[in-house]
Amino acid sequence: MKRILVIGAGFAGLWSALSAARKLDELNRTEEAEVVIVNPAPFHSVRVRNYEQPLDPTLVQLDTVLGPAGVKLIQAKATQIDSATRRVAIEREGTAESLDYDRLILAAGSVLVRPPIPGLDCHSFDVDTYAGACKLQAHLLTLPALPDTPGRYTAVVVGAGLTGIELAAELPARLREIVADADRGKVRVVLADRSATIAQSMGGAQPVIEGALKTLDVEVRAGVTLESLDEASVTLSDGAASERIEAATVVWCGGMHANALASQLPVTLDPLGRVPVDTFLRAEGVPSVFAAGDCARILIDGTRPSVMSCQHGRPMGRYAGNNAVCDLFGLEMLPLSIDWYTTICDLGPWGAVYTEGWDRKLVTQGETAKATKRTINGERIYPPKSGTREDILRAASPVVQTPPPTERAG
Repeated sequence: MKRILVIGAGFAGLWSALSAARKLDELNRTEEAEVVIVNPAPFHSVRVRNYEQPLDPTLVQLDTVLGPAGVKLIQAKATQIDSATRRVAIEREGTAESLDYDRLILAAGSVLVRPPIPGLDCHSFDVDTYAGACKLQAHLLTLPALPDTPGRYTAVVVGAGLTGIELAAELPARLREIVADADRGKVRVVLADRSATIAQSMGGAQPVIEGALKTLDVEVRAGVTLESLDEASVTLSDGAASERIEAATVVWCGGMHANALASQLPVTLDPLGRVPVDTFLRAEGVPSVFAAGDCARILIDGTRPSVMSCQHGRPMGRYAGNNAVCDLFGLEMLPLSIDWYTTICDLGPWGAVYTEGWDRKLVTQGETAKATKRTINGERIYPPKSGTREDILRAASPVVQTPPPTERAG
């Protein structure tokens, strides 16, 4: 039996596997090829929701989705790719094994970049992973038991990309729910970024975001870098002077880089460590290998490179899975092209902002945008919750969804 092997069960990996299973079912060739997915955890994490609480709804147990679709799950970590021999080394329960493949889909995702800043590894938290987000929440719950120092209820978020903004907007309310009534006035949240303005890349939504953060009592520090941190404070620098902020909580949201497995393919990676792929999601110059999601770079509309996001990762996965099957059996593949782009940034109790286009034109804001964000985070990016084979395979069709609907201002 031939094997289509998928590495990773994030947005791109999960939908790659399901799309491949769908195509095999459509061709009535499920007896000729199997779809196997390798993932360290037994669940799919809706990673873009890690800034939220509670986290239980952000997990999808893989057996409830892959089982009905006929996809085999191997709970293990992929450690090495040998594209010459078509073999992937994995580690399962401390034991090294290897898996052969006929077609490989690399969808191992991305990891948080951690520069060598003094104290960063020892004294910072993150929401990059489910485990990291759980660790942060567990830490926050311990704050009332700590000594009453000036920084006990101060949280500094470093990095004002979408994740940093969304987390900073949530933290004031989260902290006030944890502390005693008498201490709620001591809650302080600071959002710092090296850009000249917070949310600099958000186009017409930038001033709205800045105003919302002010309403939420989030202090902003623009044009600064993280110089160092310890267990009780963080030091920021604007190049001319340094500011020390006493803080028991520092969360690092400093950017992403493709999983290191991408570097094992014989290709020239882009600056984010991503594998260049063609419109069919084939790794350029590497036979029988496809790549999708955060570890792949496709010109998503023929001109602009894809963004590390579920917005692009999900359709990349659907097309990669479909095309891997077609390539395996010598059938015509489908090119992926997406001619729209939206950004929806959650701003906690204030609401959200919704923008369209690469220049991020503001479309709507506040509670109207928040309702759209809830639909996306709670429904649109999940597999069908019915759990039926028919619904799951239908959802894996290689089609580009329309932009998420929203009620437009005016």
